[in-house]
Amino acid sequence: MSTIAQLRHILKNSHTIAIVGLSADWWRPSYFAAKYMQEHGYRIIPVNPKYTEVLGEKCYPTLEAIPEPVDIVDVFRKSEDCVPIAKQAVAIGAKTLWLQLGVENTEAQQIAEAAGLAVVMNRCVKIEYARLFGGLSWFGVNTGVISSRRPL
Repeated sequence: MSTIAQLRHILKNSHTIAIVGLSADWWRPSYFAAKYMQEHGYRIIPVNPKYTEVLGEKCYPTLEAIPEPVDIVDVFRKSEDCVPIAKQAVAIGAKTLWLQLGVENTEAQQIAEAAGLAVVMNRCVKIEYARLFGGLSWFGVNTGVISSRRPL
């Protein structure tokens, strides 16, 4: 699932994102994306057995340990780790399995889609939110380049 309309629907109708592999290190991409989404009104639920808290939220060791409903399971893990995560996403009743940039797994996709979940692969939730809801400047969107450097 990757059309603009589908991505917009997922992001507009979702409120809770469980982020598997979320790091407490501020320089990690998972932390940056989670902080951005949290600042834009999403409830972030960290999933990482390494931590007890990230971004002021209780951190859970697995998806199944989360005691509340989850809309999006956002995965910051290697592609080969995604099949058990997809099964857990199905087990907890998530609506979307979202695999971050560089993460693709067709078996995980098939498991999730067979259970009725929407699946997004190889896309960043933060970048897509910014692109679709006005977080990127027109210049960045118009050129297809996202950069912090000004052109010379």
